[in-house]
Amino acid sequence: MPDAPLTQVLAPDVSPRPSACPGLWRIVTARDGGICRIKLPGGVLLADQADAVADAAERFAGGVIEATNRGNLQVRGIGADHHGLLDALLAAGLGPREAAGDDVRNLMLSPLAGLDPLMLLDVRPLAAQLLRMLETTPRLHELSAKFAVQLDGGEGLAMLEHPHDLWLSAVRLEQRTWLAFGLAGCPAQQRALGAVPVEQGLALVRAVLERFLDLARPEQSRMRHLLDTCPADAFVAGLGLAIRRDAAVLAWRRPASRAKWLGVLPQRQGLALGVAPPLGRLTPAMLRGAARLAREAGDGSLRLSPWQSLLLPGFDSARAHEGLAELAALGLLCSAGQPLARLVACTGSRGCAKAQADTKADAVVLAGLLHQGGPGSVHLSGCPRSCAVAHVAPATLLARAPGRYDLYLRDARLPGFGVLRATDLTPEEAGALLDLPTEHLDD
Repeated sequence: MPDAPLTQVLAPDVSPRPSACPGLWRIVTARDGGICRIKLPGGVLLADQADAVADAAERFAGGVIEATNRGNLQVRGIGADHHGLLDALLAAGLGPREAAGDDVRNLMLSPLAGLDPLMLLDVRPLAAQLLRMLETTPRLHELSAKFAVQLDGGEGLAMLEHPHDLWLSAVRLEQRTWLAFGLAGCPAQQRALGAVPVEQGLALVRAVLERFLDLARPEQSRMRHLLDTCPADAFVAGLGLAIRRDAAVLAWRRPASRAKWLGVLPQRQGLALGVAPPLGRLTPAMLRGAARLAREAGDGSLRLSPWQSLLLPGFDSARAHEGLAELAALGLLCSAGQPLARLVACTGSRGCAKAQADTKADAVVLAGLLHQGGPGSVHLSGCPRSCAVAHVAPATLLARAPGRYDLYLRDARLPGFGVLRATDLTPEEAGALLDLPTEHLDD
């Protein structure tokens, strides 16, 4: 007799700890149905897995697939057959076989990790070790479902503004590669607290996570909470490792990332194609079409990015422009100058009870008012939680009522979204302000 599907043995909706965050094994209810988040190792999705996600979204949900701002996927509008959905995704190799190991797989890499021409270090071997440790170490399953780690190999294409509980970044010192690290921040805005040789990267992460669990009270679920009562220097001093903390390390700053993420992108060998689903939402047809191209002219994989976009690595250079045309015909965005490519919107009131406005629909209206190649990214948020963007965007439209927004511009000197520039705007009024060529909106 064949084995029963795993989800008939272990209920998919129950994780070791309750959380508001969706996961593979925890389907969270929203206004538009259930949400299942698929955490991709290093953002990598094989073409056959992409087909499986597309099939599952059509069969068990409403056909809505979202690219998230941490390089993952989620399926929305899930119906009653949670077991069927989970069995289909697990059969495609899209998660650990135990629920306890799913929540903690929050490790973000560059979407061109191992391929970027500017990288100092191929972080993929270390990333595989870290994910294995997170999945298989029971004590680490006590970490919050939001607790996150970033591993940066010095790539030109890297998201450096998302805050993480622990970040590690490759740096060259005295002809040797080290891993600088920081806590409760990001490489773009924070000086390193120290550095270790690359070969000690796994030991450093384990020491940081175990020390956090040793010290954190139940209400201190994130590193920033713990640092309110345990200063960073004291935390590092108790790690039990030889940490390099000389002037060269403490003065180092991560160079800014200016690489483009849409269009034809260079790799160390060959090239990649970068495309984005409008407002982060993929249809099954888009995902299947991208998977087909990845098989035919790429390396057979897709990579999800923290810009809510897709990369097709290892692409045949002779087919690059033809490939972009095929992806554009599917409805995917291929240029950062396209107005919709500069807009990020949360689910909005159609899918979330907390949202004050239909942000997706209002973003489409706003995009029609912005000229091609205009100012930097604009974030439409249905409530103050800012679910769609992990860092502060150059401009934020915060909903206050259906079809009405307050406009904020980022200011590093101010907390939250920045400085309030205008209130109670319609999307049309916001468009008139945001289309002005002002330096405050440069991304």
